[in-house]
Amino acid sequence: MVQTRRSTRAAAPVLSTSTAESLKRRKAASVDKSDDSEHKSAAKKPARKRRKKTEDELSTDDFPERISSPWKIGAHVSAAGGVENTVRNAAFVGANAFALFVKSQRKWDSPPLCAENIEAFKRRMHAFGYSSKHVLPHGSYLINLGNPDEEKRQKSFDCFLDDLQRCEQLGLELYNFHPGSTVGQATKEESIALIAECINNAHKATTHITIVIENMAGSGNVIGSQFSELKGIIDLVENKTRVGVCLDTCHLFAAGYDISTMDGWDTTLSEFDSVVGLSYLKGMHLNDSKAALGSRKDRHENIGLGQLGISVFRHIVSDSRTQHIPLILETPMFDATEIWTKEISTLNCLSKLVDDSKVPETELSLVDEITSLVRSRATNKVTKVNKTRTRKRDAKEEEEHDSECA
Repeated sequence: MVQTRRSTRAAAPVLSTSTAESLKRRKAASVDKSDDSEHKSAAKKPARKRRKKTEDELSTDDFPERISSPWKIGAHVSAAGGVENTVRNAAFVGANAFALFVKSQRKWDSPPLCAENIEAFKRRMHAFGYSSKHVLPHGSYLINLGNPDEEKRQKSFDCFLDDLQRCEQLGLELYNFHPGSTVGQATKEESIALIAECINNAHKATTHITIVIENMAGSGNVIGSQFSELKGIIDLVENKTRVGVCLDTCHLFAAGYDISTMDGWDTTLSEFDSVVGLSYLKGMHLNDSKAALGSRKDRHENIGLGQLGISVFRHIVSDSRTQHIPLILETPMFDATEIWTKEISTLNCLSKLVDDSKVPETELSLVDEITSLVRSRATNKVTKVNKTRTRKRDAKEEEEHDSECA
C-alpha cells in the first residue's frame, strides 16, 4: 500500500459564495480608500519644483529707475539660472551696462545655449532698454592663446571661438578676454604673434563680434601689461575694425601706470592714445587696487577703499573720452547686490559732481557709505560661517554622546 505524503501547508478554508463576494467588495473598497488617501496626500504635498518667472511676471516696474547718463556704468553680474537672468540682475543694481560669462568660466566645455534662453535674453534686453554696445562679456579664465604648445593652444582657441559664437547668438557686439601667457616657453613677441593669429582665425569663423583685449597687471609671463604689447597684437590683426581694448584700472596701477591723480590719469590715457589709439578703447573695468603701484599683483578692491582712492574714479566718470562705452565694476563682495548698487550710484553721483567746493566732503561721505556696507557684509558673512561651524560641532557632539550612551 502506497502512503500519500501529507502537505505541510495548511489547507485553505472553503468559503461560501456569499462570503467570498462580501470579501471581494471589502477589498475593492479598501483599495479605493487607499487610492483616495494617496491622491489627497499628493494634493497636500506636491513635488517641490523651482518655478521660473515668466516674462509676464517680470515687470520692469519692480526694478529701480536707472539714471540717464553718457557714462554707462555697471557690474559683472551673475548668469546663474540662465544668461537671461543677467539682464534682470543688472537692472536690479541700477546698472546702465553689464558684463557676464556666457558659459562656465572654469570649464572647457559647457552645454550649448538653448533657444529659450537666447530668446528670453533678447526680450529682456529690449524690455529693460539695454544696448548690446554696453554689454561686455568676459572670456573664460582657462584661455591662453599665447601658449606655444600647439595642442594646448588649439584647446584654448576652441573654447575662445565657442564663447564668441555664443555672444553672436545673443546678439552681442563685444567680447573681452585676457590675452594669455608665454608660460615661460616662448618670447613675448612669439606669443603676441600667436594671439593675433588666433584672433584672425576667430574673425573668419564669426560674422560681427569685436574682440576686446584686456590689459593685465604684469605678473609672471603674462602678456598685455604694457600698451606696447597691446599694440603689438593689434598691429598683426587683419581686420582692425573688429578688435579693441578694455582698460582695467587695478591692472593699470599694478603694472606701473600711476592713475591715482588727475594728472596721472590724463597722462596715462594720453599715452594710450599715442601708443594704441583711443579709437580702440571699447570698455573699462573699474576696480580699486589692494596692491601698491607697480606691484604686478592683480588684487581688486572696492571703489575708494584701496590704493587708488575715490578721486581717480571721479576723473574717469567725468571724462568725455570714457563716454558711451561699458564701465564695469569687478569689485569684491560681488554676491552682495547692495554694495554694487551703492558703488554704481556713487560713480553716477561723481560723474555729475561739478561744484569743486563740494568734492572733498562728497567723496568722503560716499567712501564712508561704501565702507560701512562692506564691513557690514563681512561681519554678516563671518557670523554666518560661525553659526554653521557651531551647528556642525553641536551635531557632532550630540552624535558622539548618543554613540556613547548606546
